[in-house]
Amino acid sequence: MTVQTFSPEGMFQPVPYHHVSVATGTTHVHVAGQIARDAAGTPVATGDLAGQVAQALRNTARGLAGAGAYFSDVVRLRFFTTGWRSELMDPFLAGIDRVTGELGIPTPLPPLSVIDVAQLFEPDVLVEVEAYAVLD
Repeated sequence: MTVQTFSPEGMFQPVPYHHVSVATGTTHVHVAGQIARDAAGTPVATGDLAGQVAQALRNTARGLAGAGAYFSDVVRLRFFTTGWRSELMDPFLAGIDRVTGELGIPTPLPPLSVIDVAQLFEPDVLVEVEAYAVLD
């Protein structure tokens, strides 16, 4: 295994992700921010945060697979959102849950951050996902 994730005792719990990851390996994979677009660039799940999270993660999986990586190799996920409010946590997590089995996303998740920004790629984009993975 190239990535070991854990949450040391004394760190805030429960959260749906590990606080720490340790990666060993020589190949580093960086997947640029992925949004809710299909292969033709058509918007997917307009106005639906859970649907956009799911599609962005599917696109992230395609990027990882293109480099020979999987979500099990991911050291860190970074989500950028617009208009974040605490009540969006449930649909955000629902989007992740929707594709966890389909994409082989480990649970708890690798370390992640959710960062609110003023605007993303296009006005209809609610979320963008970046991934960093390490392979042996």
